[in-house]
Amino acid sequence: MRHTTLRQLEVFEAIARLGSFTRAAEELHLTQPTVSMQIKKLTDAVGLPLFEQVGKKVYLTTAARALQSFSHEIFDHFNRFEILLADLKGLKQGKLRLGVITTAKYFIPRLLGAFCQQYPGIDVSMKVSNRERILERLNNNEDDLYILGQPPEDSDAVAEPFLANPLVVLAPANHPLARVKNIPLKRLAEESFLLRETGSGTRKAMEQLFARHKLKIKVRMELGSNEAIKQTVAGGLGVSVLSRHTLTSDMPADQLVILDVEGFPIERHWYVAYSKGKQLSLVANAFLNYLKQAARYIDDTLPSQTSPKTGDTQRRNTPRKRHREKTAADKTAAPKRKSRSGAAGKRSLL
Repeated sequence: MRHTTLRQLEVFEAIARLGSFTRAAEELHLTQPTVSMQIKKLTDAVGLPLFEQVGKKVYLTTAARALQSFSHEIFDHFNRFEILLADLKGLKQGKLRLGVITTAKYFIPRLLGAFCQQYPGIDVSMKVSNRERILERLNNNEDDLYILGQPPEDSDAVAEPFLANPLVVLAPANHPLARVKNIPLKRLAEESFLLRETGSGTRKAMEQLFARHKLKIKVRMELGSNEAIKQTVAGGLGVSVLSRHTLTSDMPADQLVILDVEGFPIERHWYVAYSKGKQLSLVANAFLNYLKQAARYIDDTLPSQTSPKTGDTQRRNTPRKRHREKTAADKTAAPKRKSRSGAAGKRSLL
């Protein structure tokens, strides 16, 4: 074992955690032959088999389970040493590791750009995946901070709201309801919906709203990305509910329209989460504080929308006046909270 390398342990830990040589290779940006070679060298050093492969599934042997626990201790020691080094260097150098759900990828890069301009010596790593995978990374303490659309429910983690995340109804520009105001939710329920996969935070919020009104959702299609949903909506195959932050400037503005529906936008928040009791580095703490001012760096208007009948370009904000008015309570930052609790944070619409 004296000749075992950290790289070999890193490859082993990824396979043990993901249960797949292929997924480990993808996560570590290695070829599969390289992964297999590293494991062969590690197996030779241990002197006992580490994995049993039955069909496409990989199982850990007794020796592998012991090595997995040992490797976690080693990586924990290195992580604590990295934190110590970063604190000694101050904010001139350091590393920030983020886990981000797919919907947040539309605005987090902009926040990171301004942050890295302030601290150019900081190296940032960002893993983008669906909610299930990000929660898995949170439970395994793989990153410093995690960006989620709702607080983790079954995880011992701290979650703080930092930015409003309104959900809107998106339809093709030539939709019959495109110019109708204050559309009843019951009328919307007659439409066919294009939704993300089960477990998506956006989908869950929509399902809860419909359930409260005892309405059923007519799901026409499930799609794996917001881009696919927007293109399919533009193609006239149905309507959808998406975060307003997904409506970036490169969206097909002359093909999509936001419907004015009762109960929308659904007011939600973006959360930054981290494991309870985790010792955050100086860099992670700086970014955490930076996120609390995120509204300053995010545009407060939607991209230009094209009227489905006149072709006139217009700027569209929230349909109702009550969503445009800010009260003192709106401007008060929501408190830090754990797990299931909701939030009433500062409203700032993209």
